[in-house]
This record gives sequence, C-alpha cells and structure tokens, in this order.
Amino acid sequence: MRCTRLGALCARRTLQARARGLLPVQLQPLPATTTPPLPQQQRRQLHATGSAERAHAGNVAVVLSGAGVYDGTELLEAASVLIHLSRGGAKVEMFAPNVSQMHVVDHSKGEPAMGETRNVLVESARIARGKVSDLAKLNASTFDAIIFPGGFGVAKNLSTFAEKGSDCKVNADVERVLKEFHGSKKPIGLCCIAPVLAARVLPGVEVSVGQESDQGGKWPHHAAAGAVKAMGAKHVEKNVTECHVDTKNKVVTTPAFMCETDYHHIFDGIGAMVLAVLNLAKK
Repeated sequence: MRCTRLGALCARRTLQARARGLLPVQLQPLPATTTPPLPQQQRRQLHATGSAERAHAGNVAVVLSGAGVYDGTELLEAASVLIHLSRGGAKVEMFAPNVSQMHVVDHSKGEPAMGETRNVLVESARIARGKVSDLAKLNASTFDAIIFPGGFGVAKNLSTFAEKGSDCKVNADVERVLKEFHGSKKPIGLCCIAPVLAARVLPGVEVSVGQESDQGGKWPHHAAAGAVKAMGAKHVEKNVTECHVDTKNKVVTTPAFMCETDYHHIFDGIGAMVLAVLNLAKK
C-alpha cells in the first residue's frame, strides 16, 4: 500500500512539473555532432576489463590543483582520468601541493570571491574523497606514470601561467616531479591547459592544446598554442577526441575542455590519453 501511494505521488508530481514547463513532454533526440568518434579499436581497448590486461597497468600518480574549473581542477576531467585509469586496472594515488590558491572564484558567478582563501591540498581532497597526499612527498621511483588533469588551477596554482603566460614559473614540486618522471623515462599525461607545464619544464617537448585557430568559437583558448611555441615546445594540432604522443619524451597530451564541445567527447579524448599513457608504461 505504501509503495502504491508513493508511486501515485511521484506520477502526480511529474505531471505537475510538466504542466509548469519544468520537464519536457517528450524527450528530444540529442543533436548530431561533427566531432569524429574514437576509433573502434581504441574503444575496445578502453572497455576491456580482463584480469590479464588489468594486472599490468601499474601505479599512476594523479596531480590535482584544487576543486573547480575556475580556480582548481576541472572536475569532469579529473573524473574522466580516474574512471579510465580504473577501467585500465591502474592503482591510483592522488597528490596536490600544500599551498594557498591564487584566489577563490564564486563558480555561480564566475567572479573572484573577495576575502576568501583556500588551500589547494584541502580543496583537492574533495575530488580524492579525502585520500590525497602532499605533492612534496611524491617520488617518481614508486610510480609507473603521472597524469595532470586540467582546469584553471593548473594556470593559477601549479604555475603562474594565468598571469605571466609564456613567461610563467612552475611550482617547485610540480617542476621536480615532471623532471623526475621524464628523467626516469616514465610517461607523463596532461590534458586541457596542463600541457603548458611540460612546455615550460621540458625543453623541446611536443604537446597539444588542440587547434591553433578559433574555428567559430569552438576553440576559445587557441592562443595557448602560441604560448606553448614561445616556451620552446612544439605544438601539434589535435581534435578533442584525440591525443598526441611524444614518443621520444613519453609525454601524452589531449585538448579536453580547451574545446567547446559535448562532455562525452572530452571523456573519449581523455580515454585516448590514458590508454596511451598506460601502454607507454608497459614498455
């Protein structure tokens, strides 16, 4: 009887919501997109969950820069990285620098929240479900690869790129771990704006932050490609579902939210990056 009443209540409230315009009368089909789909072979590899393949994925460090696109880690990018690493069978540990954020942004307004201060490590714990360590404790010898999700925290908290552009400085521990992994010939994955870290720290590295022109508003942050070049790195144009693999330096990059597109394209591009990182870690 109780379930019947509950069902009737839900049905009544649904009808009321539709009458008020809060719910569509009929679900509309998703609009067609022109972004190329992830190749079928890569999709099969990403969805493989066999124990034999998962057993060789190794240990991967993920470096966060806070929580929230405008002043920290881009949450959807971080989730995409973690889901693909989980699917690939990797053991993940998360890190963040124990420093204050450059500033705090009210994400409901897109404006700085005057008078507020937050700690990057503390905020990153929101994404890591509390399990995050100080970046100062990260040692490349205990990991097989490292990945940096994007978000403005990369440009504000892990570096000064948001203020200084190609003349930026990189957080000392971020620079240290990048050089440690690179020197140990262990793969480094970066998405969105995070490739600027590699461009600043690793001379002559190849990275991608997407396309080098606006293309009708699809690539609003395309100027970052020029900054990458100004720092002495080589920029390679890639679409959002793709990644670029610098085999010499073992650096893998994907544009992610440098592109204005649907969420699943971001997810697929990050999946391609994670897959390439895990494959490099096996070599």
